[in-house]
Amino acid sequence: MATIQTSDALLVNKYMAGDENALAILIKRHQSKIYGFIYSKIADRAIADDVFQDTFVKVIKTLKSQSYNEEGKFLPWVMRIAHNLIVDHFRKSKKMPMLRETEEFSIFTILKDNSPTIEGQLITEQIEGDLAKIIEELPYDQKEVVMMRIYQDLSFKEISDLTGVSINTALGRMRYAILNMRKLIEKNQIILTN
Repeated sequence: MATIQTSDALLVNKYMAGDENALAILIKRHQSKIYGFIYSKIADRAIADDVFQDTFVKVIKTLKSQSYNEEGKFLPWVMRIAHNLIVDHFRKSKKMPMLRETEEFSIFTILKDNSPTIEGQLITEQIEGDLAKIIEELPYDQKEVVMMRIYQDLSFKEISDLTGVSINTALGRMRYAILNMRKLIEKNQIILTN
């Protein structure tokens, strides 16, 4: 299939030249990653749907106005737009995002035994809750990197593109987050094993 092999940059140029189908291909190609990113921050499907739609409205307006500059890749650019719209949403609602564990974003779904006992389920829920509380106590910049790296499985390059910092800064934030998480675990005497 030629459409899968067509680069994002070529599809953007085709769309800007009037090929409406090129944008449909780009959206289909990247929608799960973009929507997953939005939903992991907002955790409310209706609001996440709105932000996803607003993201592409902004993408379309920028492309149609011919003000898009292909300095970077298409996906990091769209993710940055989504990130900014998420920040705008929380500024308008004047609240910080709540981290909600879901089956999609829980590290423990990978570690679960095939035949979980009720006791095992209770322990796992306790661990997930403890981990969420620990992550919640991190400074925002560290929490953001942890969420992107662990729950969204983004590379440090993608994280640096989305947050607007260097790769070294993103790596440093992750390092400090891990150190701070260890301190919190020791301070609160939390056991994160079954």
